[in-house]
Amino acid sequence: MLSLGCTRPFMTGLQKTLRCLTQGSNSFQKIFAGRVLACPQSTDSKTGNEHWHTGKRWHFTVAGLLTGTGGVLIWGLHKNQVERAKTKDTISTEQVDNHEMPSGNRQSGSQTYTRAEVIQHKTLADRVWVTYLNDVYDITDFIELHPGGERIMLAAGGALEPFWAMYAVHKQEHVLDILKGYKIGELCSEDKREANLNASDPYIKEPQRHPAFRVNSSKPFNAEPPADILAANYLTPNDLFFKRNHLPVPDINPLTYRLQIEGEGIKSLSLSLEEIHSKFPKHTVIATLQCAGNRRSEMNKIKQVKGLDWGIAAIGNASWSGAKLCDVLTSVGVKEEEWEHVHFEGLDKDLSGTPYAASIPIHKAMDKHGDVLLAYEMNGEDLPKDHGFPVRVIVPGIVGARNVKWVGRILVSKEESTSHWQQNDYKGFSPSVDWDTVDFRTAPAIQDLPVQSAITEPHNGSNISATCEEITVKGYAWSGGGREIIRVDVSLDGGKSWQVASLTGQQQKADRAWAWKLWTLTAPLPIGQEQLEIVCKAVDSSYNVQPDTVAPIWNLRGVLSNAWHRIYISVQK
Repeated sequence: MLSLGCTRPFMTGLQKTLRCLTQGSNSFQKIFAGRVLACPQSTDSKTGNEHWHTGKRWHFTVAGLLTGTGGVLIWGLHKNQVERAKTKDTISTEQVDNHEMPSGNRQSGSQTYTRAEVIQHKTLADRVWVTYLNDVYDITDFIELHPGGERIMLAAGGALEPFWAMYAVHKQEHVLDILKGYKIGELCSEDKREANLNASDPYIKEPQRHPAFRVNSSKPFNAEPPADILAANYLTPNDLFFKRNHLPVPDINPLTYRLQIEGEGIKSLSLSLEEIHSKFPKHTVIATLQCAGNRRSEMNKIKQVKGLDWGIAAIGNASWSGAKLCDVLTSVGVKEEEWEHVHFEGLDKDLSGTPYAASIPIHKAMDKHGDVLLAYEMNGEDLPKDHGFPVRVIVPGIVGARNVKWVGRILVSKEESTSHWQQNDYKGFSPSVDWDTVDFRTAPAIQDLPVQSAITEPHNGSNISATCEEITVKGYAWSGGGREIIRVDVSLDGGKSWQVASLTGQQQKADRAWAWKLWTLTAPLPIGQEQLEIVCKAVDSSYNVQPDTVAPIWNLRGVLSNAWHRIYISVQK
């Protein structure tokens, strides 16, 4: 129990924090859904931070797929112990008399501090102070309770605004309520004015986006186009290609850009953009990119998952041009048999300087038929800023997460990338695995994606007149690993009977079918039906076929969602 010598404000603040920690995972999830204070987070959920507990210990996963509207940005398996918080329950009367109280209890609105004074409080020994707007907070005793662990120390002695600008999900009422409990005073008048002028937004230089996008998060920007646009164009227009960003879009000067190629025992190489253009033959590949979370919204209908609520349009097809990665690696003496993996690091970084990164197996990188590109053009134009200008990696047939944008460093290695996005995200699990039992070490990183298809027209919930003699259904189909789509089956009665759709798309080589197929079915409108349940399923060249329902493939991250796609339309008399 707390000493009776504690003041009432202190008791209230500390008891509120302890109560949040002891009420169980549901209450804790609600309180910390925003990954409070300065914690960087991941690019994928609208529900909050990923967490779990075992025994008496709370474990947290801070997301590296961060979204400004409540999504998850997963940084890795930060396992914070909060047991020590419980050992601080006894506060002596002497401490209170000497004002040696933990943060959250010196709520003196009249106490003022200079910015210079705040900067002096950057360590646990000196107590950690931060500012937000014009107020000063001592967050020392919150640090161990923070879902992001010691990443909160990035803001020590400084302002929270740059972090909350990057991770806008923090700006929620329950997060602000927690912060208020740690207020110790205000900035002096002169520093208040300076603080207001210096509040920075790392997203201020973001490119313009098409207004037709359905935005899943604004900071970082993640959005998908209207679904019917997909089937209308074999090559998805650049400005309507889905956007998947984990961090702020970097502002890169193409004249000073350098790509570093490194690895133990090889000749390091630094290439300018002009040298990538001029020193290596230009190759063009038509390839489909799909986010691992495409169609996640259907899994959310079964049970809530962690991640951006993508519909069916987190996928697109484009013509990519650039230098083959195998040519570049061969030029520095890389031999496939000596290495296992190739790492890619982007120039998009969080506030700690950590870049987005991923890796692929060396055999994919060095295969001249694997068509891995250091791409600098998309659909015949310079890469758009949102899609990796000036250079990105295109890994045909592989999940979008490995197609690293704004690539600045390539490393050959005998080990897989240790990046959060390689080790602690973009992996699939059994439906039985939850956040209390998940162990990301037990699952391999997603590379090839499974066979996929979806209906883009008509829209779910739309109407058709009973006087129509026919109905036309359209969509896309694709499979990972270079497997070609050989058939799409469509049902107008929920899967009781099937018809084969017509496929369109360019001819592709065996095992190098990197691009999708678009499909169309025009069939007689069933007579006497008030509602149609329209279903599609694709079959690839290995005769892989989509599963019929979502529940058996549900997983806590909502990835690899490829069940039969279903829509319902009404027949109006």
